[in-house]
Amino acid sequence: MPFGTYIFFIVLGDVLERFGYSRAELRWLYPVQVGAVLALLAAFWRAYDELHRFALSPRQVLAASAVGIVVLVLWVNLDAPWMTIGSAPGYDPRTHGEIDWLLASIRIAGAALIVPVMEELFWRSFLMRWVDQSDFMSLDPARIGFRAFVIPCLLFGFEHHLWLAGIMAGVAYGMLYMRHRKLWSPILAHAITNGLLGVWVVHTGGWQFW
Repeated sequence: MPFGTYIFFIVLGDVLERFGYSRAELRWLYPVQVGAVLALLAAFWRAYDELHRFALSPRQVLAASAVGIVVLVLWVNLDAPWMTIGSAPGYDPRTHGEIDWLLASIRIAGAALIVPVMEELFWRSFLMRWVDQSDFMSLDPARIGFRAFVIPCLLFGFEHHLWLAGIMAGVAYGMLYMRHRKLWSPILAHAITNGLLGVWVVHTGGWQFW
């Protein structure tokens, strides 16, 4: 439900834009989007057994952090035309040329703190294991098969404008999940990627990466 709600707001934004709303007018849809996802995550938190304990060792934290940084570097470099799908105007928090720091802060916080939890719950904890067996919660992440690894990585990639970077990210986060057998590992890597990407976007003005 958190993932489906996130996608719903993306579709809603596209529909409203087709009805004549400008991207500037739709910027405040993002706070509502991440707020709704956060509310659902909180409502169903008891069911997310893998998230009840942050049990990463220092070595696992270091590995996840390193992976998050590597994915960031790939993300901002794998942007050749053949590596993209469609156009990406991105999320521009500027008003009359000046950055609206409230919007920018909400965007970074949402991408770094909420999106990684929501996406890793769906792509890694659920889909990677469900492809192998319907009773996915009983499957040890280390026993995920090749097909179950590849399919979510491809889908995760093509969910994004930068499809090749997305696939690389899916592979990296998936390998962390299988290696460490703890969902907090890919969540941490994903959070570091998204958080640093937000800082980089604001610093460089590369809004298309948002």
